[in-house]
Amino acid sequence: MLHALLAFVLLLVQTRNVPGVLDKPDPNQMEEAPPLGYHAVETGLSLPDGIKLGASSGVAFDAQGHMWVLNRGEHPLMEFDAHGTFLRAMGEGKYNRAHGLRIAPDGSIWTTDVVGHTVMKMNRNGDVLLTLGTRGQAGTWDEAAGTRLLQEPSDIAFAPNGDVYIVQGHGRGEGRVLRFDRSGTFITSWGGKGTAPGQFDQPHSILVTADNQLLVADRENHRVQVFDLDGKYIKEWKFKGLPCGLLIGPDRQLYLATGFSGQILRLNGDGKAVAMMGEPGPGPALGEFGEAHYMAIEPTSMDIYVADTINAKLHRFARR
Repeated sequence: MLHALLAFVLLLVQTRNVPGVLDKPDPNQMEEAPPLGYHAVETGLSLPDGIKLGASSGVAFDAQGHMWVLNRGEHPLMEFDAHGTFLRAMGEGKYNRAHGLRIAPDGSIWTTDVVGHTVMKMNRNGDVLLTLGTRGQAGTWDEAAGTRLLQEPSDIAFAPNGDVYIVQGHGRGEGRVLRFDRSGTFITSWGGKGTAPGQFDQPHSILVTADNQLLVADRENHRVQVFDLDGKYIKEWKFKGLPCGLLIGPDRQLYLATGFSGQILRLNGDGKAVAMMGEPGPGPALGEFGEAHYMAIEPTSMDIYVADTINAKLHRFARR
């Protein structure tokens, strides 16, 4: 017990020392918009003895209304039913540092391992159907040279025709978007480190919109870049904070989680924040973010769940 407590304290010290983490709101890093109309509540999740939820990095809802949580504990991928009851865990021993989670239109579960340099596609039983990259090996995807490696993949998006888009370059790697077909065959890529259109500095999230535009949260450049599905640059939206997690909710609205500034923003079609909630903080109070990483919205209640890697928790917000 003492060993576990000391390990938890060490984790808190390490995470609170991450550069950029805020202990209180910073107006210079936060957007101004009307309140979103939510308040923080307890998650109400039920976990069996011996199962603990680690620092959550991703969250998503499937077509059955079940919630899936990707976390950095001993049981990396957990499934909960619509009442918050734990159903099962999977993925043990398959991750170096779990990061992104998406559920594809066909119901398959896709995750990224930012330190293991892999993207995995699984079925609901946790069987691995496809792996892109080689675990533990960082490198380039170059079909001509025969190297099929990824470097710090962060997030995944899906086109209507089944094509898969991956953003990579979380910190040390070169920021790029890679496009594959539904079977994992490489199609093309674009990017490079920089501030010019089509270049990236730690791209963190990717999303295909209903009008077939590709959004990339270009985190350290404080912007979301907008492309067509072939990678042609269209425009960009600037933000004070760090764009981390993009989501289209069940209400068909576009949302953005802004990392260390600890905001959840609802955006209009021009990328302007029209509503917001949340603030940074050390975490004892409900709803204080160390890092608003990725988010999901429960399709019936419209409760918002936010994965927080720094405060090592999963947040839940209910409508007022």
